[in-house]
Amino acid sequence: MQILQSNRINLFIQTLLAVAILLLYLIVIVIALTPPIASDALIHHLAIPKLWLVNGGFYEIKWADFSYYPMNIDLLYLISLYFNNDILPNFIHMGFGIGTAWMIYLYLNRHFNRVAGLLGVLVFVSTPIVLRMSTVAYVDLGLAFFTTVSILAFIHWRTGGYEEFKWLLIASIAMGLALGTKYNALIAWVFLSFSVVFLYSRDTGAQWRAIRYGIVFFLVSLFVFSPWLIKNLILTGNPLYPLFKGLFHAGISNIDPEGSVRSIIPGNVHMGMFQLREMLYGESFWDTLLIPVRFFFQGQDYSGRYFDGVLNPILIVLVPFAFMKRSLHGDKLFFVFFSVFFILTAFFLDQLHIRYILPAIPFLSLLTVMGIMNIFAWTSEKTGPSKSVYAFIILLFLFLLGTRNVIYLKEYFQGIQPVNYVLNRETRDAYLNRHTRSYAAIGYINRHTPPDAKVRLLFLARRGYYLDRIYEDDATYGMDVMRGLAANASDAGSFRKYLDSLGCTLLLMRVDLFNQFLRDNYPIEMINRLLRLLDRETEMIYHADGYAVYRLTPPKQS
Repeated sequence: MQILQSNRINLFIQTLLAVAILLLYLIVIVIALTPPIASDALIHHLAIPKLWLVNGGFYEIKWADFSYYPMNIDLLYLISLYFNNDILPNFIHMGFGIGTAWMIYLYLNRHFNRVAGLLGVLVFVSTPIVLRMSTVAYVDLGLAFFTTVSILAFIHWRTGGYEEFKWLLIASIAMGLALGTKYNALIAWVFLSFSVVFLYSRDTGAQWRAIRYGIVFFLVSLFVFSPWLIKNLILTGNPLYPLFKGLFHAGISNIDPEGSVRSIIPGNVHMGMFQLREMLYGESFWDTLLIPVRFFFQGQDYSGRYFDGVLNPILIVLVPFAFMKRSLHGDKLFFVFFSVFFILTAFFLDQLHIRYILPAIPFLSLLTVMGIMNIFAWTSEKTGPSKSVYAFIILLFLFLLGTRNVIYLKEYFQGIQPVNYVLNRETRDAYLNRHTRSYAAIGYINRHTPPDAKVRLLFLARRGYYLDRIYEDDATYGMDVMRGLAANASDAGSFRKYLDSLGCTLLLMRVDLFNQFLRDNYPIEMINRLLRLLDRETEMIYHADGYAVYRLTPPKQS
């Protein structure tokens, strides 16, 4: 009877967890059925593939450093965009999150039970940054998936006494695919390459064989990654462009020197992270140094100060409890060392967005569930009234932390407001106008300008995805263009020559930032002179909702 009752309780818990997971994904799917509005999708992950399609094929986009990043997953988006579907990429990215959750389930179900597996899935997929990433066409969940597969395959190879070579091969291929997804995978590649050599040598004592296996892992991963390295080597002379610019001087003179952006290993000198955050946010040295911990407590969406993402403290609060029991001690240590290494390396490389540490989240989720299982195992050993008290306190604690994720999803859903669009009570244009202020101006260009028009963006932060025309921008978001116009404003001929050098037929600008830049940098006499010349050499053909479109007029005959 007691066994039967225990089975019923397990079945009830499994059902409860499965229902919670399904409800989460039902809400996430509704959000994902909407057109893309996330910044990096409009700037990079959908925008670059679409530019290739608009151009009729691949072409080098020198003004966009991010167009040189590896793009394994973006190529999947390219196929979808070819068939005029820009909602499917949301689900492609979501699929990598589901795949990662499945890896978590398999590991926990194998070593514990189905309840632990489902709980691991729930902990991972309900994490706010994972929920948000599951609705947008980014690549971070893809990176997390391939990294998770690589590490768990290596763990499986090690657990099996290094007998089945195929698992090392799977780990190598998965790591190569991770490298071809995002440069942040370099952190995991370095860690796992050294881990293969160190752990094999320590476990078996065969040092030379350990080195050989390490070389195999490194070279197979490199081979899978190599197409992107070869492309960049041919285009720029630097296989890892725009990383390591200081090491590769030759061959990159054809790249716009002002096109640099912050990257995993910046090639240019920037203000130090500690000084920058003190200047921008008034943070002390210790405030900044504690950011790897603050990630889990202070994250906020769309906030540069608070890391543009949200985690849950449960992911680190319960990790120590995973070590209450000695079982799987080697796996646990490996997960901890990898997570700490990845988070700290990303931090010191100035990667202060929470989604940049996503590859660590699956392993923190595993450790969290191990901690929960150990706590409940400890509670079950208690007797008397204290057992119920301990159980109640633990459940209340987990409920309160879990509620954070539910509140996040509710607020995120309300911010997107997808229901009217999904139910066809709101048009695509109306939805995008509601979320993307520049969409109306972009729509005007798409409808009323020639197909061969070329657009220069000014102060749009490179969000050009919805343009059906070739466009250009730069890392300064148009400030360098304005400096060039101002520098040539003393002579009408020079001014016109500089305009023509931009190689565009249209200017699309955000008016308030345009005016603010002029006021902040130039005297009123210079501003008036520049505006007169701009009025002479261009024609405003659209102005609404804070955006303006200017058409360059034909040069006046002398």
